[in-house]
Amino acid sequence: MKKHNILIAILLGISLVNCGNTKNGENSIFTIDDSAFPAHFTSTESVSIGILNPNSKEVDSVAYFVNDKKVGSTKGTEKFKFELKDQKLGYQYLKATAYFGGDSSDATKRIELVSSITPKLLKYKIINTFPHDTASFTEGFEFHNDTLCESTGQKGTSYFRKYDYKTGKIYKQIDLDAKYFGEGITFINGKLYQLTWQEKTGFIYDAKTLKLEKTFTFEKDIEGWGMTNDGTYIYQTDGTEKIWKMDPKTQKMIDHINVYSGDSKIKAINELEWIDGKIYSNVWQKDAIAVVNPSTGDVEGILNMSGLKKFIKNKNADVLNGIAYNPKTKTIFITGKYWDKMFEITVSE
Repeated sequence: MKKHNILIAILLGISLVNCGNTKNGENSIFTIDDSAFPAHFTSTESVSIGILNPNSKEVDSVAYFVNDKKVGSTKGTEKFKFELKDQKLGYQYLKATAYFGGDSSDATKRIELVSSITPKLLKYKIINTFPHDTASFTEGFEFHNDTLCESTGQKGTSYFRKYDYKTGKIYKQIDLDAKYFGEGITFINGKLYQLTWQEKTGFIYDAKTLKLEKTFTFEKDIEGWGMTNDGTYIYQTDGTEKIWKMDPKTQKMIDHINVYSGDSKIKAINELEWIDGKIYSNVWQKDAIAVVNPSTGDVEGILNMSGLKKFIKNKNADVLNGIAYNPKTKTIFITGKYWDKMFEITVSE
């Protein structure tokens, strides 16, 4: 198990440093008793919340909150047990409001909920190799009606195009205004959605004609990175460990998950692809793809793609980025920024 966890850390470039618990927001009257808290919690566990009463105040009752939602109360200083199974991975903020002598006082504590799943180490097989435009700083990569579509970044040269992946023949290309740095794309409900990096602007096009229909502003103060969809909702990344869930009809964020591999947070989640109910994700600057459960944020599988580098000849080639699933062939296409090749692969355990 130890060797397995170290290999996961190498593949995803994550830290195994123990963050521990921080004593944030505590006051001088009461504190949350963390003496029995582990370094991390998992969703299979519960947390027993109690307070320390160093001044021996006569406490009438204590109300307990998790992430500002009241979860229960007790008489006196009796502890309260809370199951973590329905909480998101990531930080959970505990609060205990103690009532005494007609007054009240809060004590707070932060704990971290991590994944209890050990990711599977997956393998791939190269089925075909095709040329890739070395001028393409790949950001989005997706099939639409058997046609490969790609969006690219860099201000002044950002575009998206539909093309024949076998020959490189471009069917149609839309160039972005020079002020925009293009990012991820996804097709859903007859529309093409596209993000920009730091301009907090998105575009909606007609999927057939590629005619611009709407420009929208990001609801959250975040960057735009990768995109994919499950047929109903759009999922997008912002360069952190978060994957946001967006309603394509309103462009409003309705939820998010935090991505964890074991007890480590996976930051810089980038280009996304929805494949058989899972989200396949590039991790920026890492030669690895994480297979993420879209409901929980657990990394369930890891693909080590470092072996592809030996086939890339372009000296200006940048990082791995680009995952496109072809539902017709049930194969996955992989490329990178300024790569001279893209690879058609199959994946197995």
